[in-house]
Amino acid sequence: MMLESSTALANPNASSEAEMTKLKQLLGPTGFYEPRGKDAVLLIHGLTGTPAEMRHLARKLRRKGFSVMVPQLAGHCGSIKELKRSSWQDWYASVDAAFRFLGDRHHQVFVSGLSMGALLALELAAKHGQQVAGVGLLSPTFFYDGWNMPKLRRSLLPLALMTPLKHFMYWHEVAPYGIKCERTRAMVHAVLENRDAHAAEKVGIFKTPLVTVHESSKLIWHVTQSLAQVQCPVLVVHSTEDDMASTKNVDFVTQRIASKDVETWLIDNTYHVLTLDRRKDDVAERVGNFFSLRAQPAIAA
Repeated sequence: MMLESSTALANPNASSEAEMTKLKQLLGPTGFYEPRGKDAVLLIHGLTGTPAEMRHLARKLRRKGFSVMVPQLAGHCGSIKELKRSSWQDWYASVDAAFRFLGDRHHQVFVSGLSMGALLALELAAKHGQQVAGVGLLSPTFFYDGWNMPKLRRSLLPLALMTPLKHFMYWHEVAPYGIKCERTRAMVHAVLENRDAHAAEKVGIFKTPLVTVHESSKLIWHVTQSLAQVQCPVLVVHSTEDDMASTKNVDFVTQRIASKDVETWLIDNTYHVLTLDRRKDDVAERVGNFFSLRAQPAIAA
């Protein structure tokens, strides 16, 4: 989910046309890269979301001296057909390629993801080990058990995923869209009501194909098996009022990872999309401080 279109920023330090082409491919049409410090943060948007939902957090991190990259996940920000054709492996490949790009150009690379993006961040940490300097998990979602998720729909969904119906059915997200702030929520609603041709770029896709839900279920299963391999510093931020995923998700993660450096923060007065909601400044400050204390001495100072 996002509120504004973002344009891929050219890397001023790119030494060749090939470098620029590679960067554009990594970012996708709506992703962006803002180079600044020696240490970098890779930000990962959520399922059916867009890079701009991470724009505010990216801005705050850059002010703290970090370079920031937010790629567009494969299949996202376009048509529903494109989304249906993408798999969780494609989504992971998007962030893995971005992580490797940053790793070749920065001293340390931190990763932070929202919702499903948090799961992709955990998978990166499991696969790349000590190359990941730290992870910030924002609303990590292994269970869609929030107060706005109907129990009947939750019970019927697994049955539909096991039948050919998953190729023809959709999950329609309804208000409050993971946002408690009335003004922000109204902006999202207005874009949806106006049937804006660029709605998928601006606010994401709110009609999720069940085949995509099925792919996210497979990602959840895969990451669950990988949690014991996560050893880097981890910050978990989750709302006590999350409308999509309860705080059960926090315990699920922290009890399974092998990290010794773990911080958790249960925050109120916000819903699921922490990067856009009422406490977005507080969330950005906490994530920035967590990374800064584990980054280069110059940034920490």
